[in-house]
Amino acid sequence: MEEKAPVKLLIVDDYPVVLSGLVSMLKNHTDIELVGVASNGLKAIELAGKLTPKVVLMNLNMPEVDGIEATRIIRKANPEINILIFSGVNTSEKVLPALSAGAIGFILKDATEPDILQAIRSVARGEAWLHPSVVEHVLKQINTQDEQDGLVEKLTERELEVLRLMAKGYSNHEIARLMILSAATVHTHVSRILAKLEVSSRTQAVIYAMRAGVISENKNESSPADPV
Repeated sequence: MEEKAPVKLLIVDDYPVVLSGLVSMLKNHTDIELVGVASNGLKAIELAGKLTPKVVLMNLNMPEVDGIEATRIIRKANPEINILIFSGVNTSEKVLPALSAGAIGFILKDATEPDILQAIRSVARGEAWLHPSVVEHVLKQINTQDEQDGLVEKLTERELEVLRLMAKGYSNHEIARLMILSAATVHTHVSRILAKLEVSSRTQAVIYAMRAGVISENKNESSPADPV
């Protein structure tokens, strides 16, 4: 059986202590390959284009270009790169703009090593990952906004079922098992959901559906530190 290639990771943070801690942590995990580090958003944009990592672990508050703008530029130029925000700040003013810019995950700097590693692996698979406290900010923001237009109405019943399972944190393989479908079929459903809702990530699709009222906003449906 062919060995799976490690996840190529680019870390972006302007604090040397944070960088050194992450580098040290990753030495013990051969399934994640650190391909580069950057201390600001401008350098992150440059390295993302050169190194084409699978995941960028992105800080928010940085000099020259902040993490939100860097995320937006990287995703526009390289949509195959998945962005995981790694920040000590989780205010509503930061969370929604970061997700809207194209990030599919948001984890806090005080997260445990297992959670950080799982978040990286999930985001590498294209699966959303939101820290529970981040979910609360998202839901509060949703409650203050108008309902979305009729794009959700374009989804079939089967696609709505897939979307609801996505919102509960299930991966494509888990959704396939629960719905008794092939993983390829679920992948097709997810792709169609994103296209119909005119979004670029699973996270944005779930947020959109919450705003439109087709997914429960009960935060207890997702277990702590699980993918969303």
